[in-house]
Amino acid sequence: LSTMQTHLSLQPLLCCSGAQGKFAYKLLHDLFANYSNALRPVEDTDRALNVTLQITLSQIIDMDERNQVLTAYLWIRQVWVDAYLTWDKDDYDGIDTIRIPSSYVWKPDIVLYNNADDQFTGSMETNVVIRYDGQVMWDSPAITKSSCKVDVSYFPFDGQQCRLTFGSWTYNGNQIDLLNGLDTGDLTDFVDNVEWEVLGMPAKRNVIIYGCCSEPYPDITYTLLLKRRASFYIFNLLLPCIMISFLAPLGFYLPADSGEKVSLGVTVLLALTVFQLLVAESMPPSENVPLIGKYYIATMTMITASTALTIFIMNIHHCGPGAKPVPKWAKKFILQYMARLFFVYEVGESCKSPKRQLGHLPTSPQQELLPPCLCHHNSLMRNVEYIANCFRDQKAAQKRSGEWKKVAKVMDRIFMWIFFIMVFFMSMLIMAKAI
Repeated sequence: LSTMQTHLSLQPLLCCSGAQGKFAYKLLHDLFANYSNALRPVEDTDRALNVTLQITLSQIIDMDERNQVLTAYLWIRQVWVDAYLTWDKDDYDGIDTIRIPSSYVWKPDIVLYNNADDQFTGSMETNVVIRYDGQVMWDSPAITKSSCKVDVSYFPFDGQQCRLTFGSWTYNGNQIDLLNGLDTGDLTDFVDNVEWEVLGMPAKRNVIIYGCCSEPYPDITYTLLLKRRASFYIFNLLLPCIMISFLAPLGFYLPADSGEKVSLGVTVLLALTVFQLLVAESMPPSENVPLIGKYYIATMTMITASTALTIFIMNIHHCGPGAKPVPKWAKKFILQYMARLFFVYEVGESCKSPKRQLGHLPTSPQQELLPPCLCHHNSLMRNVEYIANCFRDQKAAQKRSGEWKKVAKVMDRIFMWIFFIMVFFMSMLIMAKAI
């Protein structure tokens, strides 16, 4: 009994639903009996047809900086009034809207002017929603590739402005007037991008008169304001470079006899060259050098200079016994003042202990007391004097060589601190851009 009652209660609904379906078929037949989707649907051809455009940004798929192409997933909504698609909803059982394929009706030829897609794929052919007063609303998703002028002067701390300009391809402003649905693009359903942060998407209506025609052509330009998320580049390109750069001044601290001073500088230079090539591969070939590229070039220049100075200092260090004595100004300025300033001392030497002066070899008193009559000792005396002179010459040569080595060591310490300060300030300048 309960099943029968339920069946009887649903019969009016099924009958109403079936009747409404018949009215929908009748409405579709009546609307498109004498309708053509080839002509602009206005009763007065001298009046412009208003088309309202609204863009919703759903996702940024890719930002190709090298080719300057932005790939985005958009929802495009176009609303206009078709004068030939109106009906009295009371005549069709209260039907006020119908949804039919978009190919049935006339559609404005709104295109993306700065399209960069080689296949020229347009919007998806979705259904349109037609209201009883003739209002047609067409919502269609589209994956667009637009050209975007990329400025990488401050990469990786840069921001980009990508413009998407929509307008009619064949109709001028006297035939189709394009209007803004909103003052900005809709970002409600935007999916966050891992590389780019969207700051806004303002919309602006422009009316342009091109050189080919005298009629005005309206368009709507959406400016997508992007800011790069720099964390990836800081940890993968910037910090390794900074750490490698701090190794370069340590080449001055290596002992000159180790034979690794020049090798360290060349190795650091090659490592920075690899990082420079990684940045150059992803950047467009333009005159604007990226900020990180400027940092690499400055660091590579500094390391090249440090390697050249290391070679020069090594030549000073390896001055042989035949070298000239250290000039007086160098002894006073480098060996006294600069050595104390940078704490460069020899083994057993301090800033308070006086230097050990090399004196003349003492003459044996026994030799002085030898009577002149002992002529057979003259040969022995000459040999002893020759050995003493050789010993004095050797000590003098060692002193000159030791002074040049100390000059080289002091210069190493001076340049080490100079280059450390340079690397520190360069690193602080580049990191200040990230704040």
